[in-house]
Formats: sequence, structure tokens, C-alpha cells
Amino acid sequence: MEKPEIVVGLDIGTTKICAIIGCRTETGKLEILGMGKAESAGVMRGVVTNIDKTVNGILEAAQVAGDKANVDIRVVNVGIAGQHIRSLQHRGILTRNNTNTEISKADIDRLIQDMQRLMMPPGEEIIHVLPQEFTVDNEPGITDPIGMAGVRLEANFHIISGQVNAISNIYKCVTKAGLKTQDLILEPLASSEAVLSAEEKEAGVVLVDIGGGTTDIAIFHNNIIRHTAVIPLGGNIVTEDIREGCMVMKNQAELLKLKFGSALADENKDSEIISIPGLRGREPKEISVRNLAYIIQARMEEIIEHVYYEIKSSGYEKKLIAGIVLTGGGAQLKHLTQLVEYVTGMDARIGYPNEHIARSTVEEIKSPMYATGIGLVIKALHAMNKERQPQQADARPQQKQQRTQGLFDKILQKGRNWLENDIEDSDYLR
Repeated sequence: MEKPEIVVGLDIGTTKICAIIGCRTETGKLEILGMGKAESAGVMRGVVTNIDKTVNGILEAAQVAGDKANVDIRVVNVGIAGQHIRSLQHRGILTRNNTNTEISKADIDRLIQDMQRLMMPPGEEIIHVLPQEFTVDNEPGITDPIGMAGVRLEANFHIISGQVNAISNIYKCVTKAGLKTQDLILEPLASSEAVLSAEEKEAGVVLVDIGGGTTDIAIFHNNIIRHTAVIPLGGNIVTEDIREGCMVMKNQAELLKLKFGSALADENKDSEIISIPGLRGREPKEISVRNLAYIIQARMEEIIEHVYYEIKSSGYEKKLIAGIVLTGGGAQLKHLTQLVEYVTGMDARIGYPNEHIARSTVEEIKSPMYATGIGLVIKALHAMNKERQPQQADARPQQKQQRTQGLFDKILQKGRNWLENDIEDSDYLR
């Protein structure tokens, strides 16, 4: 048996830094070998603000994950998010010189390389170039043109860019932690791999990943990425609202949100009261669960309105049959799906990353808050398979030639034997 290829996903978030080690099983499922997490003190709204603190967090998370999996982590696949992320549409055209052969992967790669050379505004850098639909000799709506005959190849591309400084800081942090970055992946693209099914992407779906500092959005239709956006609001701002509205400490506000928080105030009773210990002998503070829900609902409605604006801006509002899939740590808030359905009028569900996972000893990993980390591992495994396929395809003609040559040699040898026997028989007859 071949040794399974092990990959590592590193999610550098606003509230946590998480390292997940995984490999592909024989059945095609993802097996989680180890997971480590650390507090993220140097990241604000998805952007690295303190390199040293972030490096310490990466080292701690990688150490814990490596010890659990008994693996020495050296190469990681890192997620990127933040308000600086932008997306745009562009069209590329390629006129093929060799018209006798079919369109190959090399032609697609040439188109993608042309897009990589696009002039971006100062201080911006391209992160992803994602092909959407192809046109071959004015025949539109082709998703996979490889193997087709044609001269003029055109394609629509979804291009994702980010600030050079923000990208550079992530690379610096990973390098200072003694690791190498294999790939930099937009976080909503990673999350979508972990929680969305092929049917949902085909039907049309919105992925909403509510993290600590940002809310990431990815819209799919006909299995093609149509729109991406990052909103600079997340779970941390809800905690801040509770801290100010209830006049409590930040850690108390976070506990209130996690244990008693609700996105719909009307679902809670007026009689439910929470008692919080006072500071240094002061009287305990009493907070109504319904009042707490009002604070949370106001901020969550604002975040959902931003999401709905992005859905309408994409132009796909009426085409999204599968509705909205909520994931990330913020998706664990009670009654959130009902609020989303009420504000947007679209179906909603919580996306758990356990669909692609084989039976794991780490039960905690099935929480929506680890969707990005698991998605990074899945994306890395997909990239490995794609790299291996062309090598296998290149090896096939050579193997075929070797088999043909071997068969020809056998026929030639049989001919020689027959000729020698025939000559010997003729000598005997004489």
C-alpha cells in the first residue's frame, strides 16, 4: 500500500489560529490526524497586525497538531481573508497556432497566465484566477473545453486580489514560524469545499462564513464561482456590543453570547434572568435574556443586510435555489437560520464540515468553526490530484509505445526463429 499524502491547513483567524493535519482515505474521505489551536492575538478583522504574536500562535497550533498526529509539520496551506480582498470579472482570448490538435490543458494554462499578468491598482496583487465559462469559436457556455477542436478560445475569469502588504505579512509569519507556504487560499473558497455539496453549487447557493472578525461570502451557480466578498464584521463586534450594552467585562460578554445568546429576541421569555458576579465584593449584576437577544439581534441583522446587499449586487438573487448556507463560529448562534430567512426571504441551513470527514477521534472538528481549516486541507488534496493527473497522462503514451515496441520485438524474434528453422530444414533436404 502507498503511504497516504499528508497535508496541513493553517487558518489564521481573528479569534483563533488553527492547524489541521489530514490525509485522504482509500474511500476518498478526509481523515483528520491531528488538530491544534491557539489564541490569535496579532490578527484584527482577518489581517495580521502584530507579526510576533501571530508567529507565536502559529508555532503553538502547529506544535499541538504535530504532536497529536505524530508528524513534523514543515509545509502548510494558508487561508487569507480581510476587508482588503476584492473580486472582479475579466475576459481572456487566445488564438491557437496549431489548429490540427485539440484544445489541451496547456492552452487553458496560457489563458490563466495571461490573466496573472493583468495590471492591478498600486499595492494590490492577484491571489486567484478562477475560470468560469469558456467560448470555443463563438460557441458559448462551455465548462470544460479540453479535447474540443477550435481556433479561438475565450473565457470569463473571476479574479480575486488583495493588498500586497497583507499578503506579505502572512508569508512573513509562516516563514518566521519555520514553515513553508505551499498555497495561499481565499477562506470562503476553502469553507465552500468543506460544507457545500455538488448539488448545491449546481443549483445556486450562497456560502456565509461568520468568523470572529469578518464575514466571508461566496456565491456559486452552475458549479461556477460567481461572486466573492469579505464584510469587516463578525462575532467579535457582537461581543463588543454585549460588553457595552450590558456593562460587563469582555470575557463575561463572550460567555453570555456563547451560553445564552440568541439571534431572535421574541424566542426568549422576559422572566429569564442571568446573574453575573460583581467585581471585588460588589452586588451581582442581573441581565434579562431577552434584552441580551435584542442586542445580538440588532447587530446580526446589520451583518445579514450586508450579506443580502452582496447577493443582490451579484445579480444572482433569483437564481439561488439552494438558498444560504451558514458556517463559521458565528453560525452556532441560536435561532440564526430563522433570522436569516426572515431578513432575506431565502432558505437557510447550518453547514457542518463532517460530510467529507471519515470517522475521526477529534469530535470537536465537526463544529462549523473549523470549516475553513478542513476546507484548506481538502483544497490542498485536490491540488495534489490535479498535479498528478498530467504526469499520469504524459506517462501513458510512453507506456503504450513501450508495449508496442515489446510486441514488435516478439513478432520479429518469432520471425527470426521461423526463418532459421526453415533454412535448417532446407539444408537437411539437400
